Amino acid sequence: MDKKMESSNFSRRDSEEAYLFNTGEHFFSYQFMGCHAEVNDGVKGFRFTVWAPNAKAIALVGDFCNWDQGIEMSLLETTGIWSIFTELAKEGDFYKYRVHQADDQIKLKIDPYGFEFELRPGEATVVKNLSQKKWQDSLWRARKKRNPIYQRPLNIYEVHAGSWKQDEFGKFLSFNQLADELIPYVKEMGYTHVEFLPLMEHPLDASWGYQLTGYYAISSRFGTLEEFMEFIDRCHQSNIGVLMDWVPGHFCKNDYGLAYFDGTPQFEYKYKNQAENIRWGTLNFNLGSPQVQSFLISNALFWLDYCHLDGIRVDAVSNMLYLDYDEGEWIPNEDGSNHNRAGVAFIQKLNTTIFNYQADSLMIAEESTAWEKVTAPVHLGGLGFNYKWNMGWMNDILRFFEMDPMYRPSHFEGVTFSFVYMFNEQFILPLSHDEVVHGKKSLMHKMPGDRYNQFANLRVLMAYLMSHPGKKLLFMGSEWGQFLEWKAESQLEWVDLADEMNGKMQLYTKRLNQIYQEHRAFWELDHTNQGIQILEANPHRSGILSFIRKGKKPRDFVLLICNFMPIQQEKFTIGVPFEGVYSELLNTEMLEFGGTWVTGQGDLKTMDGKKNDQPYSLELILPAMSILILKPKRISLVQKDKPKV
Repeated sequence: MDKKMESSNFSRRDSEEAYLFNTGEHFFSYQFMGCHAEVNDGVKGFRFTVWAPNAKAIALVGDFCNWDQGIEMSLLETTGIWSIFTELAKEGDFYKYRVHQADDQIKLKIDPYGFEFELRPGEATVVKNLSQKKWQDSLWRARKKRNPIYQRPLNIYEVHAGSWKQDEFGKFLSFNQLADELIPYVKEMGYTHVEFLPLMEHPLDASWGYQLTGYYAISSRFGTLEEFMEFIDRCHQSNIGVLMDWVPGHFCKNDYGLAYFDGTPQFEYKYKNQAENIRWGTLNFNLGSPQVQSFLISNALFWLDYCHLDGIRVDAVSNMLYLDYDEGEWIPNEDGSNHNRAGVAFIQKLNTTIFNYQADSLMIAEESTAWEKVTAPVHLGGLGFNYKWNMGWMNDILRFFEMDPMYRPSHFEGVTFSFVYMFNEQFILPLSHDEVVHGKKSLMHKMPGDRYNQFANLRVLMAYLMSHPGKKLLFMGSEWGQFLEWKAESQLEWVDLADEMNGKMQLYTKRLNQIYQEHRAFWELDHTNQGIQILEANPHRSGILSFIRKGKKPRDFVLLICNFMPIQQEKFTIGVPFEGVYSELLNTEMLEFGGTWVTGQGDLKTMDGKKNDQPYSLELILPAMSILILKPKRISLVQKDKPKV
């Protein structure tokens, strides 16, 4: 079967769309490229459009025509874009492009803009037209516009959809099943957002979704695009935001995918040492290509605009910023520098465009170096993200907590060094999947001591995460102290919850999340030094750290006393700013959470006498290996002496 659509059938609008795509300015190119239902001269069918500038010929092949020869496609003048309309295709058919490449090889390629793919190990694209969903999340979206996240709680539950839970046969849960089970769990536990590892189509389960083939398709492992959007809608109706990891730096090099699509470097860089990602076995996108920019920026907007995602965590930003980030040889800039200027310009263009169309989106950088101004606006020389994972805080704090407590006073910079730079960027504090896999051990297993002390340390770590300036992220399973390292091929160890200590840890995390959400001091001034006042950071006082977290109103503050040592402090004194009565908001050593304290310390009345540069003080017992959080109960906002700032 051989049909050819003459180029004269292209419209002026097609030419305009092609121009925008080729200049890197088509930010909704998924509406033009790929497969779309169309009525042509009164005939219903589908139009297929693909970019392959150096191909000698392309034919559409599929269930609806001859897979060996197919329907010849026509080239739109000099645009590098091929297209065909056919009435033969129907929804659900499998198809590919038969590409006669520049080197005369013939290869079957998937549609880069495919909206659905065959379930692995199959790899064909599925004929699918984008439907228009009737969304019911208008209240959620309006609330986002009125209340910027910077001054709101952001507490993220990070999830790998394939291993959070599985069914009785060990198979992945569908989006419908996840909606029934994950949404109530996240809501009950008090998280504000759920963040998924990449859910786009990918061939290998073990890649966790970080080696993508289908950028515009949800993975067929979990269901359809419509089911994913319904999941998001239900999350929003439950007041839960949805984020997803996104991989614009590199892509899967499987031969049927984007790799050397037309036989030449097309989506990848021209030079092999820049195109090849040796560390991850992938290919790096040519971020300086206008067409690649149209492809990727449109993809981000597809998920944020069409699918109503609340934000994306951009994976491996450092790989896009540096020419020498990977292993192997690299070519420096003419001035000898190692910055990938094309990558920097792309990131700035990406963020500028996203915030132009979706101003309340979260654009989160997973950036592991000391690159400056990651979250500064582009017009001020920044990359333009609004959040960055604080990898320095994560590395320091985990190294500190893995240490035998007797050595902690000598390494107190593990908890204090972040105070030097905590407002240089707008940070998210991540205890993510990367820290509980590949032999790194689970968070619980990292903690020193016997089982009791491991839980005590973990409770302190979690309270410190919630108390430190910056938004929060915790990987699934850590909330109850799963001991075994995360295994992506099987579900979490839910059986742990039959153990009393794990159950108490889960209850503790739930209570901690509730406290975080209910008290403005933890998040209202998260990104300014007005939101925190250090009282004491003295390793020689048995490793004690204390500070005040503040909201906008004078009465909205909490006091935190962190004891990182297994030594109880009797008659411990701490300075407070106002005279009156204070009460315990949280004692991490309460029996209900797995500790030993049956009752709290009751109301605490201030004493005269300065302490920690504060006009009043409190005396209390500071439990071993604990964090106490105190709140004002009845206080006078008139200060005897104004504290030093």
